[in-house]
Amino acid sequence: MIKVKSRGNETAEQMLRRFKKMCEKEGLTKDIKRIAYYEKPSEKRRRRARSKPRVFMPMGSGGSSHGGVGGNSSR
Repeated sequence: MIKVKSRGNETAEQMLRRFKKMCEKEGLTKDIKRIAYYEKPSEKRRRRARSKPRVFMPMGSGGSSHGGVGGNSSR
């Protein structure tokens, strides 16, 4: 839970600005915007797949379906 206490002679606008900044830092505003509308299950999967760290394979290792090792083919 985010709490903001008044600092000395701080105005309400300054406190509100600090509160908004703390919410942004916690990711609260991003989460609220995300759940504000319906997201299809396929879009959820796509978003989660994009956020996962990718595992890069060395160039020479398996998994390539084309004939050459690395580089571009000139067709």
